[in-house]
Amino acid sequence: DYYLQFELKVRPRRGDEIVFSGRLWGSRNYLGPISRIELQDKDGQVRRYLLQNGSEPKAWSWREGAGAPDMTNKHLFEPLVPQTELTLFDLQMPYLYWRDFTFEGTSKLLGRIAHVFLLIPPEEMTEEYSALGGVRVYLDTQYHAMVKSLQVDQQGQDLKTMTVRDIKKVSGRWIVKSIDLRNEVTRDKTRFQVVRAALNLDFSPQLFTVDS
Repeated sequence: DYYLQFELKVRPRRGDEIVFSGRLWGSRNYLGPISRIELQDKDGQVRRYLLQNGSEPKAWSWREGAGAPDMTNKHLFEPLVPQTELTLFDLQMPYLYWRDFTFEGTSKLLGRIAHVFLLIPPEEMTEEYSALGGVRVYLDTQYHAMVKSLQVDQQGQDLKTMTVRDIKKVSGRWIVKSIDLRNEVTRDKTRFQVVRAALNLDFSPQLFTVDS
C-alpha cells in the first residue's frame, strides 16, 4: 500500500497558473488496483473519489454537504476540479484492461524505446463517450511500464496526451514524480506533481469502502 500527497499545477495556454492540492491512498484487492483520492477546489471544498480498477472498473464521487456517494462511470471524462485536465479516466486507466488492441511497433520516446499499442474501447465505453476512438499506449521495452498514453477520436485525431516526465526512488522503489496531461485541442496543460510519498504501508480495507 502507498500514500501520496500531490499538487495539480494548471498551466493554461492563456492565463495564470493555478495550483490545487490533493492526497491519494493506493492498494490492491481481489479485483485489482484500488485508490482513494481527496482534492480541494479553489473554494476549499473537499472532493473525494474512490476508484476500482481491473477488468470490471468502477468509480464513486462525494462532495462536502452531499449525501451518499454517487457512481460516476458516466462522468469519467469530466475534470476532477474545474480548469484541470485530470479526470477519473486518467487516474483509473481502464484501457490497460481492454481486450481489443493492435500492436503498432516500437517508437523512441524521451531517449528510450517503447512498444506502441492502440487499445480499442469496448462498446459500453463508446456508448457513454462517443468521442473516444481509442487510446495509444507506449510501454517501456525494458521495464514494461507505461510512459505515455494518447487518447484519439474516431478519426484518429489526437485528443489528450499523458506523459510521465520524472521518476524518483523512494524506499528502494521507483515511483512516478511528475506527469503532464495535455489537451491537444486547447493546448492547456496540467502537471500532476508528487510532493510527498510513503510506501510499504498496510492500510485497513475499510479505507477503500464506499461507506468510508
